[in-house]
Amino acid sequence: MELLVGTTNSGKLTEVEAALKGLPVKVIPLKQLATWPEIIEDGKTYEENALKKARALAAFSGFVTLADDSGLEVEALSGAPGVHSARYSGGDADDARNNEKLLSALAGVPQERRGARFVCVIALVSPILNGGGEWIFHGSCEGWIAFEPGGKNGFGYDPLFFYPPLGRTFGEIDRQTKERYSHRGKALAKLKQAFPSVLQGITNP
Repeated sequence: MELLVGTTNSGKLTEVEAALKGLPVKVIPLKQLATWPEIIEDGKTYEENALKKARALAAFSGFVTLADDSGLEVEALSGAPGVHSARYSGGDADDARNNEKLLSALAGVPQERRGARFVCVIALVSPILNGGGEWIFHGSCEGWIAFEPGGKNGFGYDPLFFYPPLGRTFGEIDRQTKERYSHRGKALAKLKQAFPSVLQGITNP
């Protein structure tokens, strides 16, 4: 089965490809398409954003499409940045600016109030020509926000997300270890477990 992965984030693409290894799937990166529609992620929830992306790209391309929305929820910030995590520092946001803004927002906040969790929602959508069908998979992991970046692995807020069971930030662990514990890794594991029934639903609508 050909599967379009609806992201231009190379880190996310790598994680998806690794998680689905061994399945009867040929991953098609979004950048392999000549063009694709611009999708405004204006949903109020991760589910809304993930489904909006997957539905639009499946309809446009004709491929079964996987898209995700994920975010970081910080206790001291009442759950922010949440669904706005990728654009936390504005329209020209990048990882460095987002991390700087987060550290600034938490300046002076003690460790006991720096609790945080990563959340990921993956949407898998089969286009109408394939019989339609939508599936949702959730994953999350708990940690806290470090006082300074640690490590250069991963992407996004990984250098600031301290994961107590490993005693390190996600930026300090290798990709394979992160896949076992991360929010996206957990959501992808659920997708992989459900894949036989998903594939049956796609091939025999």
